[in-house]
Amino acid sequence: MHDLYYKGRIHTRVNHVKTGYNTKRAVKLGSEKSPLTLLVNSDERKIEVETLVANNSLFANITVDSTVDENINELNGILNKPTTTIFEKIPNRNDPCSCGSGKKYKKCCG
Repeated sequence: MHDLYYKGRIHTRVNHVKTGYNTKRAVKLGSEKSPLTLLVNSDERKIEVETLVANNSLFANITVDSTVDENINELNGILNKPTTTIFEKIPNRNDPCSCGSGKKYKKCCG
């Protein structure tokens, strides 16, 4: 029989709720506990990136290495978060038309 019928046993759903991908993490990337890991090519670029990090109140470990390509993807990901797209409401059929003709939307532009 299934463990649902016996009292005192752990239900299988509890295991799925307590484990898995955590979308509500307390430690966010760019904080003191989890700083960004950035790699730049020159000292001048390091200064530019440090000012960018400081202006956005973030924390980062910046390494200068001229032999490797620059990698600031974590910083770009935080600074360029996608925003929600909001569309204007389409008028209903019996609403006045938005073009200003005075007719109903269904007889004018609909």
